[in-house]
Amino acid sequence: MIAPAPAAKAASPERYPHRDLLGIEGLTAEQIAYLLDKSETYVAQNRQVDKRSAILRGRTLVNLFFESSTRTRTSFELAGKRLGADVINMSAEGSSIKKGETLIDTAMTLNAMHPDVLVVRHQESGAVALLSKKVSCAVINAGDGSHEHPTQALLDAVTIRRRKGKIRGLLVAICGDILHSRVARSNIQLLNIMGARVRVIAPPTLIPAGASQMGVEVHHDMRKGLAGCDVVMMLRLQSERMQGSFVPSVSEYFHFYGLDYEKLEYAKPDAMVMHPGPMNRGVEIDTEIADDISRSAIAEQVEMGVAVRMAVLDALSERLPNFVPGNGN
Repeated sequence: MIAPAPAAKAASPERYPHRDLLGIEGLTAEQIAYLLDKSETYVAQNRQVDKRSAILRGRTLVNLFFESSTRTRTSFELAGKRLGADVINMSAEGSSIKKGETLIDTAMTLNAMHPDVLVVRHQESGAVALLSKKVSCAVINAGDGSHEHPTQALLDAVTIRRRKGKIRGLLVAICGDILHSRVARSNIQLLNIMGARVRVIAPPTLIPAGASQMGVEVHHDMRKGLAGCDVVMMLRLQSERMQGSFVPSVSEYFHFYGLDYEKLEYAKPDAMVMHPGPMNRGVEIDTEIADDISRSAIAEQVEMGVAVRMAVLDALSERLPNFVPGNGN
């Protein structure tokens, strides 16, 4: 049996006044907090036997992934279905996209089908924003090139807040391939907006130009960078985005920048460890730490991913055409 929609309430688009979620950039602390608070309600719902509601009943959600993904696509699919939407999954493989259809042509084709929400992952930075201008439905950025991955930053924020009780005032270290990471960029923006201090730790070859203007402290020494940190967020080496050699070897990279218990000792005793996945065990993180539930929040991040994406879909639903508050749509 499908659970009824939440109790009727006045639509509150001012709490999230945007049609789309294209990035963390442009959001206020209040809007982020609203999404985080809404996510908490879905954490509780997802732990019940009946996890479904009817907020998106009659709506169509299309997952359009130009890059392969398991974690993010499945999370959005599950989120949409639990909210009652009809969910369609599309990938570039074997489609007209692969045969040379342009992004604009794809947007026009999809728009003619009248979807309500379009979730897009694309290998080029800015492609999702461009597509959003060509369609009349809500668009969610599921990762565009090295630019942004807003729902990952939101789920990381929920995970941190649940473990630490707050975000403001925390010292967060983001370690690894900062240069190619959309996760790092979205997290840096969100953490700065919400009042955390942020350090980035990586070899000089993996730090973007102008990093010091991003509101972060830059460190090249792992031990010094981790000193006194509350949160340690590890990133994988994104070899698919690398053209040329950025590290001498995988083994040398792990020696200097891979997280093990010896390096973790420099952080606070209760420092939590995070990783957006997929993990390269023995490259950026030691297996024992990844599986240490007293320190690692990696499994919790996956759980929070579904709740956050449900919250985002819920927030966007209030601005969809023909929205009726409390009516299950």
